[in-house]
Amino acid sequence: MLQDPLFLLVALGCLAVALILIRGISTFGKEGVENAKRSNKYMRWRLIAQFIAILLILIFVYFRS
Repeated sequence: MLQDPLFLLVALGCLAVALILIRGISTFGKEGVENAKRSNKYMRWRLIAQFIAILLILIFVYFRS
């Protein structure tokens, strides 16, 4: 399965979502208006990345079944 480029793309998408989520959560604890805006921006990017990751998973399942 590690030889499958589509699987690697799905894994990379999931990793990107996790990294964006961690970055967004890390800015929640900091004070200030600028950090609040930055945190909201990260959470918006997480939603977009999560949507793309789900699409990749669905494409992977479609082609492998």
